[in-house]
This record gives sequence, C-alpha cells and structure tokens, in this order.
Amino acid sequence: MPATQWLIAANVLVFAVMLGFGAGLWHTSNSVQLAWGANFGPATKDGEWWRLGSALFLHFGVFHLAMNMLSLWDGGRLVERMYGTARFLLIYFCSGLGGNLLSLATQGDGAVSGGASGAIFGVYGALMVFLWRERAHLNPAEFKWLFWGAAGFSAVTIALGLRITGIDNAAHIGGLLAGILAGVALAQPTRQSRRAERWLAAGALACGLAALIFNIPAAKYRWSEEILARGEISEFIGEDARISARWGAILNQARKEGPSFDELAGRIESEVSSPYAESFEQLAKLHLGAAAPSATALASLRHYAELRRDASRALVEGLRAKDQKRIREALELATQAPRMAVKMTGIKSAPAHEPKP
Repeated sequence: MPATQWLIAANVLVFAVMLGFGAGLWHTSNSVQLAWGANFGPATKDGEWWRLGSALFLHFGVFHLAMNMLSLWDGGRLVERMYGTARFLLIYFCSGLGGNLLSLATQGDGAVSGGASGAIFGVYGALMVFLWRERAHLNPAEFKWLFWGAAGFSAVTIALGLRITGIDNAAHIGGLLAGILAGVALAQPTRQSRRAERWLAAGALACGLAALIFNIPAAKYRWSEEILARGEISEFIGEDARISARWGAILNQARKEGPSFDELAGRIESEVSSPYAESFEQLAKLHLGAAAPSATALASLRHYAELRRDASRALVEGLRAKDQKRIREALELATQAPRMAVKMTGIKSAPAHEPKP
C-alpha cells in the first residue's frame, strides 16, 4: 500500500482511538489534545520535544480530519509518484517539523496546535516545485490545472488563516516553505546546475530548521511545574474538606459533651492545626512562574492554608488560656479564610460544615 494511504490510515486510527478516550467527534478540548501530544509551548519547550512529531497525527474534530485527509489524498499520491516513497516521506515529515517549529517560535505559550496541515502544505510545496521544473515536459493544460490548483489551494488557505481565529497559519507557512526547499533538494538532478540547486536548497532547509530550533523563545512557565501544582491544588482541596469536616465535628461534639478546654485544644491541635501546617508547607514548596495558569490559585490557597493554620493555632492557645475573647477571634478568622479563597480564586475550598463560634 502506498505511503500516502498509510499516513491517512494512521491519522484516522489515532482519531478513532481518541474518540474512545474523551475526544469529541466535532471538537476536542485542549486538555485532551495536550494529553495525546499536541504542540504546546510550555510543554514542548519543557523537554517534551516529541510533541513536534506527535502533533502531526492529532486533529480537533472530524471536519478538521476530513479536510486534511482529502488534501493529503489529492496531493500525496502525486508527490509520492513524482519523488518516490522514501523522498515523499522525508518531504512530509520535514515539512511537518518545519511547520511545528515555526508555530512554536511565533505562537507564544497560549496556543495548543495539532494536525497534519503543516506537512500537507509541504507536500503541495514540493508538488509545485516538481511541476514548475518539469513544465516543459508536461501538457500545458495539465500543468496549469495542477500547478495553479496547488498554488490556489495554498494561497486561499493561508488567506483564510489570516482572517479566521484558531487556525495555525504559522504551521501552514512553515510547512509550505520547508516543502518547497525539500522539493528542490530531493528532486532528481538532470544537469549540473540542478545539482547545485539541490545542495543550496538542502543547506537552506537545514539552516532554517536549525535557526528555528536555536531561536525558540523560552517558555514563560514550565508545564511540568504547572501539572504538579494542579495535582497539589486538587489534593489540598480534598484534604481541606476533610480537615474542615473534622473541625466542625469536634466543635459540635464539644457543645454536646462539654469536654475540658485542654482536651478540646489537644484534639484541634492534632486533627486540625498539624494537618493545615503540613498542607501549607507542601504548597509553599511549589515553584510556579507568575504566568502559569495556576499561579494565582496557588498563591491564594497558600494564604488560605496559612490563615486556617494560624486560626486553629490561635483557637488552641485561646482554649488552653481559657480566654473567651481569643477563642471568638480565632473562630472568626477561621470563617473568613474560606470566603476569601472563594472570592480570590473561584475555587470552592470552603468546608461543608463551617465551624461556628
């Protein structure tokens, strides 16, 4: 089976498997795409360079997949026959790499990109190179139909990308340029001047890819740190709910049974103060860039955990000193902390049973 068909089958298979793991038929969320290897600045530049390749097989919906596969079917079969299977595959993946690198260099850290379009634009670039070089040996009508069809497809798609948000035009342009250079470099030499062109094109392609690699701007934050922070935040919210429930249960039981102040202080210290102190220390150990999505939530939850820790400690001290005023102040501080966290972050970390004075 020709390589073009294998590539189409691989893209369709990946899409079908993704549907079974949370992807949408018409649109797939960025979180699913990221999990499957989409190109994303903070993740790719954090050492996950394999995303430059895996992103070529990810599509955001069935329409996105269908348009790319139809384009690959139309252009890929021609280019594979013109250049041969091995050279066709080299054109395809060099173009995909060039497109994803240019996307990485220009899109910043906010775009999640995927799809075979950069590689497909490279295929059409190589097709135009071949047709132009061999135009004297082709039927004029066929040359016009194929060459201007490929040129028109590329121009119209790039023009649409300038007007429609969500289209990764950088990947299209990078793939097209890489495909043109690869097409010149991999064309069969027919005379000495053509051999020189091949070497020049190969050198330009290599230098262009190297320039992109070494001039990719540093990410504003590290994806691995963001993922770690999200996990710690989620774990803290769950732990906070458990601690708060215990706190409320201890105070409710104290109203009914009337234990001594020292007994009540001991239980709060061991079951509330110490866990909050550990949670605060765990959150304080995390390092997250200011531009990271979870940075604000992390800073707010640190402050929240600190307030809850301090409130529970103050309550313990007030109970042991049998100071009613300090007890009331500590309980008021405890009730203010959850409201502050919700207001600042939108994360509901307030307990289900808030301790009452």
